[in-house]
Amino acid sequence: MLIFTLWLHLASGKTFQTLDPRTGEVIANVAEGDAEDVNRAVAAARKAFDEGPWPRMTAYERQKVLFRFADLIEQHNDELVALEAWDSGKPYEQAAKVEVPMVARQIRYYAGWADKLHGLTVPADGPFHMQTLHEPIGVVGSIIPWNFPLIMYCFKVGPALACGCTVVLKPAEQTPLTSLFVSKLLYEAGLPPGALNVIPGYGPTAGAAIASHMDVDKLAFTGSTETGKIVLDLATKSNLKSVTLELGGKSPFIVCEDADVDKAVELAHMALFFNQFVEKAKQYAMKHSIGDPFKEGIEQGPQIDTEQFDKILKYIKSGVECGATLESGGERHGNKGYYIKPTVFSNVQFSPVPLPLANDPEKENHESLSQPRSLPNKGKARASKHQDP
Repeated sequence: MLIFTLWLHLASGKTFQTLDPRTGEVIANVAEGDAEDVNRAVAAARKAFDEGPWPRMTAYERQKVLFRFADLIEQHNDELVALEAWDSGKPYEQAAKVEVPMVARQIRYYAGWADKLHGLTVPADGPFHMQTLHEPIGVVGSIIPWNFPLIMYCFKVGPALACGCTVVLKPAEQTPLTSLFVSKLLYEAGLPPGALNVIPGYGPTAGAAIASHMDVDKLAFTGSTETGKIVLDLATKSNLKSVTLELGGKSPFIVCEDADVDKAVELAHMALFFNQFVEKAKQYAMKHSIGDPFKEGIEQGPQIDTEQFDKILKYIKSGVECGATLESGGERHGNKGYYIKPTVFSNVQFSPVPLPLANDPEKENHESLSQPRSLPNKGKARASKHQDP
């Protein structure tokens, strides 16, 4: 647990295990924070905001700290890539080529915000002068998921610090290691004591305590829709704090008849025209390389833990029982770790399983496709037509 730059023991002394998704074996025992620990972290963040230097630094000074942080991320690239792959089961190559470089770029982007956040002078009639001023909101509580641990850390911590706020962060209990490691780098970059506090723990205890805390001014949460509803309820019933929620979805991917089907299949598997598309999606899935994320050429690693592993297999079984067609995969890969074969199926919830639907976006207003994430076709005009105004 990181509070006021210090690695502290928990009030309860409890720990939880973070597991290697490749094998199910224990990587480390991590301090398990609860409501009392959240109180300590929020008190440290409040003191740092009310009395500390971070909100009182010039925007340029805050910017320099964040730029140094980005430099340190790049200097510790190998450790962060290995930790991300080890703790989350993400393919090493993906973490190395996409995630860690993206985090450094995003932190530099947020650093650039610091001296560009300003208010407005508003025209007013008579002897009046009107202007707006942007000020840091205060203590920000951040709760992040397990699917993109480093990126989500960056998306929550970067903007809050750039604006001069202080932060209490709860990483996902499945993937706490990179959040703890990178927070140490942030303090090495010059972040003042108390500006960032990290409380590993579980949602119903540490997460709920952050969401309902009377001294947290804003809450930023990424996770499931079900948990988001609970978080919003806790936030409104406490001090009516400002809340930002990023919740679950299926990332609609509409393929038009004039699209390059082979390219569309490749894009869909990186992020299903139905007959030939499904057949090619099936072929692609069967060729998809799955295995140890540290091995070269691996495209898909294991699920994060036994809970997600069992949940996805349960969805697949339910689909079969309801009469859906299982095109490929749908079962365990190997006999060790949390691997599931790449699967092409229909009518499943949030999981690495494509959901092909026969649909004409020109004629039908399918609710699940109302906000497509991707729309492969030959012209920009057609894609623009389906975007929100």
